[in-house]
Amino acid sequence: MIDLYKLLIVGLGGFIGAIGRYAVSGWIQSLSKSPWYPFGTLGVNFIGCLLIGFLGGLVKNKELFQSGTRLFLLVGLLGAFTTFSTFGYETFSLLRGGQFLLAGGNVAAQVILGLIGVWLGFTLSNLV
Repeated sequence: MIDLYKLLIVGLGGFIGAIGRYAVSGWIQSLSKSPWYPFGTLGVNFIGCLLIGFLGGLVKNKELFQSGTRLFLLVGLLGAFTTFSTFGYETFSLLRGGQFLLAGGNVAAQVILGLIGVWLGFTLSNLV
């Protein structure tokens, strides 16, 4: 059964995270003055990874946040700010657990399948 309270917490965090991504990415891109390289996306991904590593560490090592706060911050806010942060945290968790092959497989699968998905979607758009 779907827990409406959890959906609302994640949705509120996602709303704030998406606005934050738009604002921070645009700000970083404007600072870079680069029309060629997506510094805004790179910056948002780094900031998101830094934040999810820090907050995830507080959750794991200090048991600092209750489940609702974790959902709001980690799944909602940072999930919408950048899914790359989730990818980074999950891969880091695999590495910490000594699952090096799975971590490498996750990196390869995420990057390769992501690029294939973009290519496939772009190719399919030409058929419309």
